[in-house]
Amino acid sequence: MENFGDKLYQTIADARSLLFMQGEMAQLTYTSYQKFVQLIEEEKEDKISITYPVGYKADNTPINSTHNYTKEELISRYNYLALSKLPIDGLFQLVTIIESLLGDIVRNTLIEYPVKISNKRKVDTETVLSAKSLDEIKFAIVDSIQNELAYKSPKEYAEEFNKLVSVNLLEQPPYHKYIELKATRDIHIHNSGIANDIYTSKAATLARVKSGEHLPVDVQYFLQSYECCLQLTEILEQELNKIWPSPKYKAYKESIAPEEEKEDKVEQVIEEAKEEIEKKSM
Repeated sequence: MENFGDKLYQTIADARSLLFMQGEMAQLTYTSYQKFVQLIEEEKEDKISITYPVGYKADNTPINSTHNYTKEELISRYNYLALSKLPIDGLFQLVTIIESLLGDIVRNTLIEYPVKISNKRKVDTETVLSAKSLDEIKFAIVDSIQNELAYKSPKEYAEEFNKLVSVNLLEQPPYHKYIELKATRDIHIHNSGIANDIYTSKAATLARVKSGEHLPVDVQYFLQSYECCLQLTEILEQELNKIWPSPKYKAYKESIAPEEEKEDKVEQVIEEAKEEIEKKSM
């Protein structure tokens, strides 16, 4: 039987792999943008024709359209794709991955330890009568809890997460950064990128603009958010391992320990060299 700590560790590892993929795809897309802009600038003709499908006929053959761009117009389109659309779309994916991860942790914990479910929770009679097993009833209750959690604010969610999983996310600075980036995601989905009072209330001291101002999302912000999400996965690994020790996590940490020690030594040598240079320059 799989160790529960290992199950949680694998859940987090899978989410981190998805985060890594988002980072990789963003980097490859940005590199492609740089290369394509270079090719456009090297074109001798000022006008560039591009043909692309705008729809499909009943027989599934494409309906093509040809657009003639000037170099300036085409570069402008690619600038928008790489410098605005890419980081915003990437941000949506980051939030989705972390939302799903937190939800999976809650779900796995409640299924493994149903005693954590309040005995005051009511179950619909139809659900009980139509269930073919006790597990089906348990899964239905867990689904209802997750549905309720989905409508809570990030702060309220963290409080419930602490009650159910015993990990206090509100003590972790990266979670507060995650609250801000999630609020940013909501603004770009529901309010055309213009911050409002809901954003400033959720983001609190981490709010990046005032209500009524445009909330920017650029490549740098995406990378900062990406790092924040990775930090969250590391915190979850550490905290959950304290509650439900994972042999897989222990083996992983032992495997990377020599490399971490090597990096620490390199950093120490660099710092010592800097201090020596500063002394000589005085």
